[in-house]
Amino acid sequence: MSAVAVVGLDEAIWRGRATAHAQRVDALLRPHLERRNAQVKHPVHDFLFTYYAQRPAQLRRWHPGAGVTLEGGADDYGPLRGYAVSGDDAHVDPSYIAKQQPLVVALHRLLKATASRPAHTGCFGLHEWAMVYRLADDETRHADWPLRLGGDGTDAVVESHRISCTHFDAFRFFTPPARSLNTLSPERDDRADFEQPGCLHAGMDLYKHAFRLTPMISSDLVADCFELAREIRELDMRAAPYDLADLGFEPVRIETAEGKRVYAAAQAAFAERGAPLRARLREECEWLRVR
Repeated sequence: MSAVAVVGLDEAIWRGRATAHAQRVDALLRPHLERRNAQVKHPVHDFLFTYYAQRPAQLRRWHPGAGVTLEGGADDYGPLRGYAVSGDDAHVDPSYIAKQQPLVVALHRLLKATASRPAHTGCFGLHEWAMVYRLADDETRHADWPLRLGGDGTDAVVESHRISCTHFDAFRFFTPPARSLNTLSPERDDRADFEQPGCLHAGMDLYKHAFRLTPMISSDLVADCFELAREIRELDMRAAPYDLADLGFEPVRIETAEGKRVYAAAQAAFAERGAPLRARLREECEWLRVR
């Protein structure tokens, strides 16, 4: 295992970067933390903090990534998982990177496979509809919010469309009668065989991949992925069967031709925006694999 701490950051510089990162993230976190303190649920934005296993405080903490020594950072970073100290300085521990090789290799394979495929924009967000197919109103994932077309209307949309969900973590939440309607059968262990860059959940998952690589990669990249995931989630739920107009979310009516056009265009735009982030994560994995 070779050494990775190769660049030194003066304490004033890294503290400035850490402060700038916290301020950037605070602007994104503030509404969620205010709702959490008031015990108010949000069907759109809570997802990034409940489904994904990254706490707000963890997102707020800045890390420089492997290969950087934080001069004078022993007290602040020494106690954190993945760090080693040398005198007053701190850096990501090479032994920690060695232990994370199974994760690094698996993510590299997934990122590379996903990027190798063209973006498919013909799913129209029907995964969210399949998650409520044939459920009673009080059984849906967001039962506090009504279905725009009601139960029967929602079921009719599902039954009149070809469902082609490529993402296991969406497909696994389909209701039992909806699972057989999907043209694909993605499984937990074959994600690299199915995922493609047009999938909204694959785009949101860039945030998950990034924070799982913490502290080995820069938190600036993690925050970039979080911002993208936040915007993708809004489209995901605007195209969902729920009526969220009272929250200010204008529906994308994917049951109509115009709604399909709007959704596919937005999906393609997010795929384009996600491509450089996916490439950066892949490059980080490639670098970490040879340490």
